[in-house]
Amino acid sequence: MTVNPMPSFEPTEHPHRRFNPLIGKHVLVSPHRTKRPWNGQTEEPVRNTLPAYDEKCYLCPRNARMGGAVNPPYKDTFTFANDFPALLPDPTPALPALSPEPTTAPASIDSLFASEPVRGRCSVICFHPRHDVTLARMAQDDIVAVVQKWRETYLSEGKFLRETAAPGAEEEGYVQIFENRGAMMGASAPHPHGQVWTLSYTPDEPATELANLEAYAQRTAKPKANGHAHTNGCCPDDAAAPAALANGTGEHYDASAPCRGDGAPCLLCGYAASEVKRGERVVALDGGWVAVVPFWAVWPYEIMVLPYNRHIPSIAEMTPEEDASLARVLKAVLVRYDNLFNCPFPYSMGLHQAPLPPLDPATNAAHTHFHFYPPLLRSASVRKFLVGFEMLGEAQRDLTAEQAAARLRSTEDVHYLEKDSE
Repeated sequence: MTVNPMPSFEPTEHPHRRFNPLIGKHVLVSPHRTKRPWNGQTEEPVRNTLPAYDEKCYLCPRNARMGGAVNPPYKDTFTFANDFPALLPDPTPALPALSPEPTTAPASIDSLFASEPVRGRCSVICFHPRHDVTLARMAQDDIVAVVQKWRETYLSEGKFLRETAAPGAEEEGYVQIFENRGAMMGASAPHPHGQVWTLSYTPDEPATELANLEAYAQRTAKPKANGHAHTNGCCPDDAAAPAALANGTGEHYDASAPCRGDGAPCLLCGYAASEVKRGERVVALDGGWVAVVPFWAVWPYEIMVLPYNRHIPSIAEMTPEEDASLARVLKAVLVRYDNLFNCPFPYSMGLHQAPLPPLDPATNAAHTHFHFYPPLLRSASVRKFLVGFEMLGEAQRDLTAEQAAARLRSTEDVHYLEKDSE
């Protein structure tokens, strides 16, 4: 009797799981489902008919906002306090002490109902005075100005947290910078803008990433020798180290990558350097920054932008050259997004970096990076829905990360609207 051999695994054809070491969760990849027909909900494609100035827009220069304040005639970026903030700057009254601080492992039934007061503030950053531009269509210098505004805001919000903390309190806060682009992602206005939420605590997503980055450093560092913590390949004198570090999930991270200032290994330094060498998931590369569709991506065209040749804990440590390089990579990503379906590509984007007050950069586990989460799947009118199994089981995607990156790379690097106007 002839026994047919088992077919070899093909990641573009066979279902499989991938692991996200940043948040400790899996994603189910089902590439064979890309042939599935779609008769579900579709969205009306957004048309590019915005004026340069809209007298009804509460973000345009000289216009009145909902709270009654009037915007100045700003020429570049403009920041103001959110008229409807999710946080308040003054400390809230102490809550009844039901139990010790909430933990992931409740010690009693009463602790299930524990709450903790929080404080903070929310602001809006207008990226540009023109109503009809986006980061994808802004000039290089204008995008650099946005990057610089992010840094200025990060530092000023850190000062706010220090100055408003309770006397003697050792409080670690967080500055979450993000942008929601497009009505599909909840943007309340098409005018180019982002938000900043300053919090008296570190939110769950960045807190989980930071914990896993530090755990990786502790798990993979070698014992100290001559007062220095050598790692597998991150130090110039560690020539005998193996060429790669395994993350325990089948992927290997480049061990010749940079590491933290104290010599401890950084998961994202190694991951980014490894992606640059492999190339299959890289979408854009400039200077020390790389944009990749992460190996563990959940959203169809999800992208992570991060530095690959230097460990940068926060945007405050970036050089002018790195500002310019980041601006070019961001523009390259966003132009390719728009060109993919010839539409203003919706997304939520956010910056993850070190909490505040900042720790010593030499020992800080944080590695500055941007997450882009766009919902579009097959066209400008068909989006991905996180429902059913993904709400009750685990994340799932059809298109592989490698296929998504290849499709984005295949688009032109000139914005489709600018090409049409040539």
